[in-house]
Amino acid sequence: MIAFDLECSKGHVFEGWFNNADSFEEQQTGGLVSCPYCNDTHVKKIMSPVTTKTATRRELRELQGGIDYRRLAREIVDYVNKNFDDVGTNFTKEALKMHYGVSEKRSIKGSATAEEEETLQKEGIPYFQFPVPKIDDEEKN
Repeated sequence: MIAFDLECSKGHVFEGWFNNADSFEEQQTGGLVSCPYCNDTHVKKIMSPVTTKTATRRELRELQGGIDYRRLAREIVDYVNKNFDDVGTNFTKEALKMHYGVSEKRSIKGSATAEEEETLQKEGIPYFQFPVPKIDDEEKN
């Protein structure tokens, strides 16, 4: 299986899973690939922000037990803190503004209630719930 990031002619971005690259081409040519938001069949592949590499068995053995998960979590939190605007409880409001072009798109972080999350889903606004680990005082030093 292979996953592609796809975009329809109306700008909706979504993910599609296919047996292989040829399968996508065949389905697209046959008009079988459509946008889940608006059913548009004018769909193209776009560059994915995430890439993966398949490790060899030797690489997997080397990796096992070699990952410092606390350090990794700390690095992720540091990255988010340095590169995302903290909008706090205004997360949903800011996401809606960006979605509808009222404000410029940017990386934001904040919080949302369950009702606000429902609104984001209904509006087709992608978001990611990110658990922030607690960093002990001893680890800060």
